[in-house]
Amino acid sequence: MGTNQIQLIDQYDRRLNYLRISITDRCNIQCIYCMPRNGISKLRHEDILTYEEILTYEEILRLARIAISLGVDKIRLTGGEPLIRKGICEFIPRLTALAGLREVALTTNGIFLKEKLAKLKTGRIKRINISLDSLHRDRYEKITGYDGLELVLAGIKGAREMGFNPVKINMVVMEGVNDDEILDFARLSLEHPYHIRFIEYMPVSVTSSDIPLRHVPSSLIKEQLGKLGKLVPIPRDIHDGPAERFKFEEAHGEIGFISPLTHHFCPACNRLRLTSSGYLRPCLLSDQEVDLEGPMRNGASDEDLAGIFLKTALTKPHSHHLTSKNSTHLSAKMSSIGG
Repeated sequence: MGTNQIQLIDQYDRRLNYLRISITDRCNIQCIYCMPRNGISKLRHEDILTYEEILTYEEILRLARIAISLGVDKIRLTGGEPLIRKGICEFIPRLTALAGLREVALTTNGIFLKEKLAKLKTGRIKRINISLDSLHRDRYEKITGYDGLELVLAGIKGAREMGFNPVKINMVVMEGVNDDEILDFARLSLEHPYHIRFIEYMPVSVTSSDIPLRHVPSSLIKEQLGKLGKLVPIPRDIHDGPAERFKFEEAHGEIGFISPLTHHFCPACNRLRLTSSGYLRPCLLSDQEVDLEGPMRNGASDEDLAGIFLKTALTKPHSHHLTSKNSTHLSAKMSSIGG
């Protein structure tokens, strides 16, 4: 391609070396903050190429190679729920084998995790993030629309036993919904090497909740955690994401806070997102996106597609415009963006 010396650097001098790829817009649960209970229109998954279907695995691999040639060294697979897409376990080792990648990680709701752990391990996935918003069976079902808590817990336990490291558990904290479980989640880090991530709820898509969803500031979560002991800061690593990292003294795991509303991490953001429909998004919390699928299927060269990556990087905003007092919802569906 001749682009090996070119890097994805935005106009604020941020090096964009992290690509999140949504491989499907479909999900087997319907979380109240992500998807309405009556569902949404879905992209086609058939083999016949149309402009209304998801990217094929071959197309994803091609775009991943181009991104790597521009300096991307970390890819995270998301959805929807990535583990429900047919052929995912055969695709992963092809992706992880690409030269230049430092890491390929996976975010999942955990329903099918246990049954696929062995193939994920042989496919060289090392890091797994599991989305889990309640440890109570009835509440989990209310939040997700599915009675699957035991399956998720089995997947988490299996991942730990098989040596995936780290195993991160992501909890979206919502006032009046699950904020009374903050201490229960934090306790998991005391006895197990789990990385517990408390995430501020973001109003980014149509919800299916019958009550207004409100975020809980990370500052209030930290206050609650003081009941369990002193939180010791963990020095940031060059490859750390947006989380503020801590651990309790003598704990086996970690505690992290992702605070997009009350503590913007935008100045250090190094991410681009590829949607399941083939659009490149420079910011999660913006509706701005650029089509890659159309040009690719119309015969664009690798150089042409690399140019789209580079131009999109230059449109990445300095920061998002959501605040803790702003309830504006974005029009995009989280299930196709990949969070």
